[in-house]
Amino acid sequence: MRFLISAGEASGELYGARLIEALRRRAPGAEFFGVTGQRMRDVGCETIIDAHQISVVGLAEVVTHLPKIYGEFKRLVREAKARKPDAAILIDFPDFNLRLAREMHAAEIPVIYYVSPQLWAWRPGRIEQIKKHVRKMLVIFPFEEEFYRKSGVAAEYVGHPLADEPLPSITRESFAKENRLDPSKTWIALLPGSRRKEVSLNLPGVLESAALLGNACQFVLPVASSLDWRWVQSSVLRANVPVTLTKDARATLLQSRAAIVASGTATVEASLIGTPFVMIYRVAPLTWALGRRLVKLDRFAMPNLIAGRDVVPEFVQDKFQPEAVAAEIRRLIAEGPERDTILRGLAEIRAKLHSSGPENASERAVIAVLSAIGQEL
Repeated sequence: MRFLISAGEASGELYGARLIEALRRRAPGAEFFGVTGQRMRDVGCETIIDAHQISVVGLAEVVTHLPKIYGEFKRLVREAKARKPDAAILIDFPDFNLRLAREMHAAEIPVIYYVSPQLWAWRPGRIEQIKKHVRKMLVIFPFEEEFYRKSGVAAEYVGHPLADEPLPSITRESFAKENRLDPSKTWIALLPGSRRKEVSLNLPGVLESAALLGNACQFVLPVASSLDWRWVQSSVLRANVPVTLTKDARATLLQSRAAIVASGTATVEASLIGTPFVMIYRVAPLTWALGRRLVKLDRFAMPNLIAGRDVVPEFVQDKFQPEAVAAEIRRLIAEGPERDTILRGLAEIRAKLHSSGPENASERAVIAVLSAIGQEL
């Protein structure tokens, strides 16, 4: 069997890698190619497009990258038509993947969409594209299945892949030694995003917040696999704030007392690990002006959406002020009712995302993929 897999972001790359591993257990000779990063290459997926080359964020940002993205897109379509995969599995990344779904459908290649675009939040008109071009939508949040089914889309809740990931086993002492940290200090994790433009917009405010927290804290920034390490390092050095870079977001979150986390999958990861955090996010002013009118939600952080109430503080766009973020982190660091309240809220999120079934989320996704293309299980 042969599959095209397209994952343009760090989180989608992890889900893609886990999916490939689960597919290989059921179809040992399966081949994979598509849009990948290092995680997917490590499990044997051939790179046609490196995710770094097309990973941008926001309406305004996409426009400036259109010529390059379009050229890479056409190359991928040509490869898919030549190789004729049994299915195209598209993971999140809607600005790219919904267009790819149209091309794959036109080429009579079955399209399975894994990890829903947030149509329930904004741009709901895209549901028509999904109805036309996607054979099956595999969703990772419980409320999404009903949303799609009400709209006439074949959808299945398979569970959240991150909920199946074991907690890192590294001790605080080993983490400190490995990263030259002082175990006696309070560690704060900084997660400004997984895309270059996203980090460019979020990191300055994150570092200002860190500077306000002072020398009693040490700041640890895990570099997403979709980013260039040297670029992140130079961005941090220019700000003149002492920050330790790591390669492991989960271990960093686990060992940190609190975190500043950009909106996105990292907020789910922090919730599952149980680290109190504040959610921040900033986009280009034009993107905000155009996009805010389309967003149908009063809250943005995924943990808050899952819970249906405010569990973690949100600092978005103009509300993303370093003084306010630093003040909230101070409250979350301290023992007391505010920290206890957020810890209880995060435990509620974990309970909602964990599954009691025998298969994990990736295995359920594989069963759904094979069933959708008529393969015997």
